Amino acid sequence: MRLLHIVSSPRGPRSASFAITNAFLQAYGRTCPALAVDTLNLWEADLPEFDSGAIGAKYKAVAREPLDAAETAAWTRIAGLVRRFEQAQRIVVGVPMWNFGLPYKLKQLIDLVSQRGLLFSFDGRAYGPLLRIPRALVVHVRGQGHDPAASPVDPGFAHQADYLDFWLRFIGVQEVRRVMVEHTWDGRAAQAIEAAKAQAVALARDF
Repeated sequence: MRLLHIVSSPRGPRSASFAITNAFLQAYGRTCPALAVDTLNLWEADLPEFDSGAIGAKYKAVAREPLDAAETAAWTRIAGLVRRFEQAQRIVVGVPMWNFGLPYKLKQLIDLVSQRGLLFSFDGRAYGPLLRIPRALVVHVRGQGHDPAASPVDPGFAHQADYLDFWLRFIGVQEVRRVMVEHTWDGRAAQAIEAAKAQAVALARDF
């Protein structure tokens, strides 16, 4: 069993999302002794910029036109990232909330690998996924809680999780499971993280 573990927090062992995904992986390893974890730490991976070279390669690849040297170099690096998704049978992602959205490194990864003909197809009318991955787990970590009664102008948190669910299903993940943990910046942090770890360990039993 090959599992792609995407780390989107730069905080290392101090990260709540990492602590929870690590608890899950340890439990899943006991359930699945043949587990092989491919850890993609977005802060150590030296992701290529999605710049003019990469965008030029994207459009030329769709049009089946020859790439120049800079475009070829960019596309080769993108294809290397895509292969890690193609080789995965499960995906686990730890996601802290940054300004009601994703850490920018995670969005950069999504922009890099979400390419027509690599992770999805498009025939001019309909999109289709190019992966077949049975399950993914996304651990969502938020410093505060969402309480509309206490803060009517709160924009809400659901959109972040909904976007990742959509993207994972779009590329071919058949089932997306969530662990949600809030209040990691206040006096409830330790209790909230331990409860989330317990939930993650329980999910590992049939993942």
